[in-house]
Amino acid sequence: MRRLMLLRHAKTEADAPSGKDFDRRLDDRGRSDAAEIGGWMLRQRHVPDLVLVSTAVRARQTWDIAAGAMPSASQPLVADVPELYGAGPTQLLQIIHAVDAQDPRKLLVIGHNPGMHELALALIGSGDGAGRNALADNLPTSGMALIDFAIEDWSDAAFRTGRLELFVSPKLLKKAPDK
Repeated sequence: MRRLMLLRHAKTEADAPSGKDFDRRLDDRGRSDAAEIGGWMLRQRHVPDLVLVSTAVRARQTWDIAAGAMPSASQPLVADVPELYGAGPTQLLQIIHAVDAQDPRKLLVIGHNPGMHELALALIGSGDGAGRNALADNLPTSGMALIDFAIEDWSDAAFRTGRLELFVSPKLLKKAPDK
């Protein structure tokens, strides 16, 4: 069994001082939401073994803040992956297949829409109906899809073979604080 956690970066400023999309930073809400998701991950024991992070400023800030909510003893291996920026579902799945060498049971990928949203929809073949409905329209900033696969190797992950265990976002956590 393998668990994939797809996390879209947190909310960002409208424009970076450099004028480049790649350099946009988290805004106040984004920093708060990233901390909330990190705390939730710890409380729910969804701490990954390996984290793949887009090298865009906002993605790295999202992980750094989320990781700050977890004790150092549970810090996973983190890899910066430039290819996550702007990747579509097929390229994202290829990146996931490539983690077999590290053999993580729980893999967290932090990236960007539309690719992350499209990947989540493409991977899910079954699972949480309410979560699937909520995820159908959008993977919001700081939104996370937890998708389980009945596989032994990440290279076996395929479209429509995942089971959505849960879709969560800071907005949903505010509505259901027991999650």
